[in-house]
Amino acid sequence: MAETPVSRRSRLTPEREAELYGAVLDLLREVGYDALTMDAVAARTRSSKATLYRQWGGKAELVVTAIRHNKPVEIDAIDTGSLRGDLHALVDREDDCTMAQNSALMRGVAMALHQNPDLRQAFREQLIEPEMEEFRCLLQRAVDRGELRADCPALDFMLPMLVGGFATRTLLDDQPPTRAYLTSYIDAVVLPALGVPTR
Repeated sequence: MAETPVSRRSRLTPEREAELYGAVLDLLREVGYDALTMDAVAARTRSSKATLYRQWGGKAELVVTAIRHNKPVEIDAIDTGSLRGDLHALVDREDDCTMAQNSALMRGVAMALHQNPDLRQAFREQLIEPEMEEFRCLLQRAVDRGELRADCPALDFMLPMLVGGFATRTLLDDQPPTRAYLTSYIDAVVLPALGVPTR
């Protein structure tokens, strides 16, 4: 069946949607994006493929929506009064077990992003661009408070720095990212690069 956008009718309860998203993420961790099929999702969730296509249009949209649904508190909901506090609060949104699960999930999706334009587009539209905008707001608050220079050259690299710290922990150290590791990374790498005191 072609994965083309179709008109969607919302017939699922929030609880049912959450159940479906959880099943999609479980399958994604088990088999990866390329091997995940709408048939498998339908079987795992006791749904019809017609319902899945009606609600989400195709695999890419369903997977990205499931990942977005699984995210903790939105970045723009965090405002501790300092940039350091905000970044630490971002890390504290998830416990170490959840971080390890999400790290494995993102590794499974990373390769597929390069090979599937529809997934890449949905990922960019629903996750990357909104998060980048939320980060811009977080940083603008720090500029407005006088913590951060508006012309700081590291500003454009803050998000890559944060993603890099999260992603390379497993690659280089064969360890999942943890709260303690990321908090130390923020204080030792990110904040000094931005010219923000860590104490």
